[in-house]
Amino acid sequence: MSAQPPYEHGGAGLDRGAAELQRYSHALMATYGQPMRVIERGEGSYVWDADGNKYLDLLGGIAVNTLGHAHPAWVAAITQQAQTLAHTSNFFATKPQIELAEKLLDLANAPTGSRVFFSNSGAEANEAAFKMARRTGKGTIIALEGSFHGRTMGALAMTHKPAIREPFEPMPGGVVFVPAGDVEALRAAATQAGDDLAAIILEPIQGEAGVRPLTHGFMAAARVFTARHDALLIIDEIQTGVARTGAWFAHQLHGITPDVMTLAKGLGGGFPMGAVIAYGERAGNLLTKGDHGTTFGGNALGAAVALATLRTVEDDGLIANVKSVGEHLRTSLGAVPGVKEVRGEGLLLGIGLAAPVSAEIATAAVEAGFIINPPSPDTIRLAPALNLTTAEADTFIDWFTNYVSKHPIEVTAVEATPTSEDAQEQESERD
Repeated sequence: MSAQPPYEHGGAGLDRGAAELQRYSHALMATYGQPMRVIERGEGSYVWDADGNKYLDLLGGIAVNTLGHAHPAWVAAITQQAQTLAHTSNFFATKPQIELAEKLLDLANAPTGSRVFFSNSGAEANEAAFKMARRTGKGTIIALEGSFHGRTMGALAMTHKPAIREPFEPMPGGVVFVPAGDVEALRAAATQAGDDLAAIILEPIQGEAGVRPLTHGFMAAARVFTARHDALLIIDEIQTGVARTGAWFAHQLHGITPDVMTLAKGLGGGFPMGAVIAYGERAGNLLTKGDHGTTFGGNALGAAVALATLRTVEDDGLIANVKSVGEHLRTSLGAVPGVKEVRGEGLLLGIGLAAPVSAEIATAAVEAGFIINPPSPDTIRLAPALNLTTAEADTFIDWFTNYVSKHPIEVTAVEATPTSEDAQEQESERD
């Protein structure tokens, strides 16, 4: 006999999705609030829910589904590798693991002596980066206001949002926060830390803060200050990496080289996969035998899928597609009345609204068959598959334009219910 409680039945009008959501609420912890839908399958940039409704997925699992859903190359890679070898433990090496590390070092233009550590998620990658900073023997890490680096304790210590930090304090010490984009504040914090400065960590585009890019000047200053104090520049590319911004990694658009880069999300194209790239001999040797580890990181199955994802981005010319479709979205959406600006790069875009109505628009969008995300009350985030077509993008542009014409976005508009923290803990999938 099932231990689950009985579920309510609303008669013939109760759809299957609603019944599944009732089951969800009884079986899963309420860490993400109530899901919007139960998704059953996907193909390309589209998904279908349990009741057969079709949606254009413009969130991509929050910048995860690099190739969309059920891409033939991705499916073939996971199928072939699963039939061969899935997991061995890190007492053994596998060919996919080695090839993926070599591929990442090549794409990152990493110098001789660089090394890769594989993890399962972005939070774990940032945990490793946190430990690398500690391994320098110094105590101060500078992070940015508006930052989001994950929810495990080291990553959380570098994450600014008080609402998700304070319930779990005390945090690991030594982290100092400065305003994003404020070069003088960054200079002052680095100067105050002096010889104790271990690292500066930053995201080239702060996704959870509302898709807010750092300026070239700020990125360059961070590189200068870390070099001056013999500290690590750690760049969190978990949301911006793997060609999402129109370059393999967003820091390449700024012409700088980090000491440490963290990756996840799009790396596995939907398979849990993270990585840390340490540039050069010094960073590459900070963690040695016994300093860090993970059971599943870099397993043959995940490595094969990630390698197939990267190769497909290359073979299908998706970086060019990211640039062209991203610019089309930026230009078209930027011309809609009530849109103040469109921030971001490539296919990581934030539609900045003239009023705090993003949650209202996101709700209307899903009802109309479009999956978007409101990371802040006045911003809509788009992070679709990198093979999204212009024609697919146009369907959203047309809907959004029509919606705004009927529901004008005005500065004096009554504030919609903000992106609530319980509902919007969907704003991040990092462990």
